[in-house]
Amino acid sequence: MGRIGIFGGTFDPPHLGHLILASEVRFQLDLDRLLWVLTPAPPHKPDRPITPVEHRLGMVAAALADAPDFELSTVEVDRPPPHYSIDTIRILRGQFPGNELVYLMGGDSLRDLHTWHAAPALVAELDGIGVMRRPEDDVDLGELDGRLPGAAAKVQVVRAPLLEIASSDIRQRVRAGAPYRYYVHPAVYERIEAEGLYRKR
Repeated sequence: MGRIGIFGGTFDPPHLGHLILASEVRFQLDLDRLLWVLTPAPPHKPDRPITPVEHRLGMVAAALADAPDFELSTVEVDRPPPHYSIDTIRILRGQFPGNELVYLMGGDSLRDLHTWHAAPALVAELDGIGVMRRPEDDVDLGELDGRLPGAAAKVQVVRAPLLEIASSDIRQRVRAGAPYRYYVHPAVYERIEAEGLYRKR
Protein backbone atom coordinates (compact mmCIF):
# COMPACT_ATOMS: atom_id res chain seq x y z
CA MET A 1 0.00 0.00 0.00
CA GLY A 2 1.38 3.38 -1.00
CA ARG A 3 0.68 7.04 -0.35
CA ILE A 4 -0.53 9.07 -3.31
CA GLY A 5 -0.74 12.85 -3.35
CA ILE A 6 -3.33 14.68 -5.46
CA PHE A 7 -2.09 18.03 -6.75
CA GLY A 8 -4.82 19.80 -8.68
CA GLY A 9 -4.70 22.97 -10.72
CA THR A 10 -5.28 24.67 -14.04
CA PHE A 11 -1.49 24.81 -14.64
CA ASP A 12 -1.81 27.65 -17.13
CA PRO A 13 1.16 27.34 -17.48
CA PRO A 14 2.91 24.97 -15.05
CA HIS A 15 6.01 26.70 -13.67
CA LEU A 16 9.05 26.09 -11.48
CA GLY A 17 7.10 27.11 -8.36
CA HIS A 18 4.71 24.21 -9.00
CA LEU A 19 7.60 21.79 -9.45
CA ILE A 20 9.46 22.94 -6.32
CA LEU A 21 6.28 22.81 -4.25
CA ALA A 22 5.40 19.36 -5.60
CA SER A 23 8.87 18.12 -4.73
CA GLU A 24 8.62 19.44 -1.15
CA VAL A 25 5.15 17.94 -0.76
CA ARG A 26 6.30 14.52 -1.92
CA PHE A 27 9.28 14.58 0.45
CA GLN A 28 7.61 16.05 3.55
CA LEU A 29 4.48 13.92 3.34
CA ASP A 30 6.43 10.77 2.39
CA LEU A 31 4.41 10.20 -0.77
CA ASP A 32 5.19 7.36 -3.15
CA ARG A 33 3.84 9.28 -6.13
CA LEU A 34 2.24 12.60 -6.85
CA LEU A 35 -0.62 12.94 -9.33
CA TRP A 36 -0.92 16.27 -11.12
CA VAL A 37 -4.66 16.53 -11.76
CA LEU A 38 -5.36 19.04 -14.50
CA THR A 39 -8.60 20.96 -13.98
CA PRO A 40 -10.27 21.68 -17.35
CA ALA A 41 -12.17 24.79 -16.20
CA PRO A 42 -12.37 25.62 -12.50
CA PRO A 43 -15.93 26.50 -11.40
CA HIS A 44 -14.63 29.25 -9.08
CA LYS A 45 -12.95 31.11 -11.98
CA PRO A 46 -15.75 31.24 -14.56
CA ASP A 47 -14.84 34.63 -16.02
CA ARG A 48 -11.15 34.10 -16.73
CA PRO A 49 -10.23 33.00 -20.24
CA ILE A 50 -8.30 29.78 -20.02
CA THR A 51 -5.89 28.13 -22.42
CA PRO A 52 -7.41 25.12 -24.24
CA VAL A 53 -6.94 21.94 -22.25
CA GLU A 54 -4.88 20.18 -24.92
CA HIS A 55 -2.18 22.86 -24.67
CA ARG A 56 -2.12 22.66 -20.87
CA LEU A 57 -1.98 18.86 -20.96
CA GLY A 58 0.98 19.11 -23.32
CA MET A 59 2.81 21.57 -21.07
CA VAL A 60 2.28 19.51 -17.90
CA ALA A 61 3.35 16.33 -19.67
CA ALA A 62 6.49 18.14 -20.88
CA ALA A 63 7.26 19.44 -17.39
CA LEU A 64 6.91 15.96 -15.85
CA ALA A 65 8.67 13.95 -18.57
CA ASP A 66 11.91 13.76 -16.59
CA ALA A 67 10.30 13.41 -13.14
CA PRO A 68 9.52 9.74 -12.37
CA ASP A 69 7.84 10.53 -9.03
CA PHE A 70 5.28 12.78 -10.71
CA GLU A 71 2.43 11.65 -12.95
CA LEU A 72 -0.13 13.52 -15.04
CA SER A 73 -3.70 12.44 -14.29
CA THR A 74 -6.55 13.14 -16.73
CA VAL A 75 -9.23 12.04 -14.26
CA GLU A 76 -11.04 15.40 -14.60
CA VAL A 77 -10.32 15.96 -18.28
CA ASP A 78 -11.83 12.57 -19.12
CA ARG A 79 -15.29 13.34 -17.78
CA PRO A 80 -17.82 16.13 -18.35
CA PRO A 81 -18.27 18.98 -15.84
CA PRO A 82 -18.97 19.82 -13.13
CA HIS A 83 -15.70 18.54 -11.66
CA TYR A 84 -16.29 18.12 -7.95
CA SER A 85 -13.40 16.94 -5.79
CA ILE A 86 -15.49 14.23 -4.16
CA ASP A 87 -16.12 12.61 -7.57
CA THR A 88 -12.44 12.88 -8.50
CA ILE A 89 -11.37 11.18 -5.26
CA ARG A 90 -13.89 8.36 -5.68
CA ILE A 91 -12.66 7.69 -9.22
CA LEU A 92 -9.05 7.70 -8.01
CA ARG A 93 -10.01 5.25 -5.25
CA GLY A 94 -11.09 2.86 -7.98
CA GLN A 95 -7.92 3.46 -10.00
CA PHE A 96 -5.58 3.02 -7.02
CA PRO A 97 -7.28 0.55 -4.65
CA GLY A 98 -5.57 -0.03 -1.32
CA ASN A 99 -3.58 3.20 -1.43
CA GLU A 100 -3.79 6.20 0.87
CA LEU A 101 -4.97 9.35 -0.86
CA VAL A 102 -3.70 12.73 0.32
CA TYR A 103 -5.41 15.78 -1.15
CA LEU A 104 -3.28 18.91 -1.45
CA MET A 105 -4.56 22.45 -1.03
CA GLY A 106 -3.54 25.90 0.12
CA GLY A 107 -4.41 27.40 3.48
CA ASP A 108 -7.07 29.59 1.89
CA SER A 109 -8.80 26.52 0.43
CA LEU A 110 -8.68 24.78 3.80
CA ARG A 111 -10.46 27.74 5.40
CA ASP A 112 -13.21 27.46 2.78
CA LEU A 113 -13.35 23.66 2.72
CA HIS A 114 -16.68 23.53 4.58
CA THR A 115 -18.28 25.35 1.61
CA TRP A 116 -17.14 22.76 -0.96
CA HIS A 117 -19.61 20.40 -2.60
CA ALA A 118 -20.23 17.36 -0.34
CA ALA A 119 -17.45 18.52 2.00
CA PRO A 120 -18.16 16.02 4.84
CA ALA A 121 -18.09 13.11 2.39
CA LEU A 122 -14.87 14.42 0.86
CA VAL A 123 -13.15 14.61 4.25
CA ALA A 124 -14.34 11.10 5.11
CA GLU A 125 -13.01 9.77 1.80
CA LEU A 126 -9.49 11.20 2.27
CA ASP A 127 -6.64 9.69 4.26
CA GLY A 128 -4.88 13.03 4.56
CA ILE A 129 -5.14 16.72 3.69
CA GLY A 130 -1.79 18.23 2.79
CA VAL A 131 -1.89 21.97 3.40
CA MET A 132 0.66 24.15 1.65
CA ARG A 133 0.79 27.21 3.86
CA ARG A 134 2.03 30.72 3.38
CA PRO A 135 2.93 32.87 6.40
CA GLU A 136 -0.28 34.89 6.03
CA ASP A 137 -2.43 31.75 6.08
CA ASP A 138 -3.73 31.31 9.59
CA VAL A 139 -6.17 28.44 9.81
CA ASP A 140 -7.97 27.74 13.07
CA LEU A 141 -8.10 23.93 13.20
CA GLY A 142 -10.59 24.02 16.05
CA GLU A 143 -12.96 26.12 13.97
CA LEU A 144 -12.37 23.81 11.01
CA ASP A 145 -13.28 20.77 13.10
CA GLY A 146 -16.41 22.51 14.33
CA ARG A 147 -17.56 22.95 10.75
CA LEU A 148 -16.15 19.66 9.41
CA PRO A 149 -15.73 17.07 12.16
CA GLY A 150 -12.67 14.89 11.63
CA ALA A 151 -10.96 17.25 9.19
CA ALA A 152 -8.35 18.67 11.57
CA ALA A 153 -6.96 15.22 12.40
CA LYS A 154 -6.20 14.67 8.70
CA VAL A 155 -4.36 17.95 8.15
CA GLN A 156 -0.63 17.74 7.49
CA VAL A 157 1.17 21.06 6.97
CA VAL A 158 3.81 21.40 4.26
CA ARG A 159 6.45 24.07 4.69
CA ALA A 160 7.73 25.15 1.30
CA PRO A 161 9.92 28.05 0.15
CA LEU A 162 8.03 31.17 -0.83
CA LEU A 163 8.43 31.75 -4.53
CA GLU A 164 6.94 34.82 -6.13
CA ILE A 165 6.03 32.98 -9.30
CA ALA A 166 2.44 32.84 -10.52
CA SER A 167 0.96 31.52 -13.75
CA SER A 168 -0.87 34.84 -14.23
CA ASP A 169 2.43 36.74 -14.05
CA ILE A 170 4.01 34.42 -16.61
CA ARG A 171 1.07 34.88 -19.00
CA GLN A 172 1.42 38.65 -18.60
CA ARG A 173 5.18 38.49 -19.19
CA VAL A 174 4.72 36.53 -22.41
CA ARG A 175 2.13 39.03 -23.63
CA ALA A 176 4.42 41.96 -22.80
CA GLY A 177 7.50 40.38 -24.36
CA ALA A 178 9.24 40.32 -20.96
CA PRO A 179 11.70 37.54 -20.05
CA TYR A 180 10.09 34.42 -18.60
CA ARG A 181 12.32 31.58 -19.80
CA TYR A 182 13.74 30.74 -16.38
CA TYR A 183 10.36 30.72 -14.64
CA VAL A 184 9.34 27.48 -16.36
CA HIS A 185 10.80 24.07 -17.20
CA PRO A 186 12.83 24.26 -20.44
CA ALA A 187 10.40 21.89 -22.17
CA VAL A 188 7.46 24.12 -21.17
CA TYR A 189 9.29 27.17 -22.51
CA GLU A 190 9.83 25.39 -25.81
CA ARG A 191 6.12 24.53 -26.10
CA ILE A 192 4.98 28.07 -25.27
CA GLU A 193 7.31 29.46 -27.92
CA ALA A 194 6.54 26.83 -30.56
CA GLU A 195 2.76 27.10 -30.11
CA GLY A 196 2.66 30.88 -29.65
CA LEU A 197 0.73 30.62 -26.40
CA TYR A 198 -0.33 33.64 -24.31
CA ARG A 199 0.46 36.14 -27.08
CA LYS A 200 -3.02 37.42 -27.92
CA ARG A 201 -4.88 37.89 -24.65
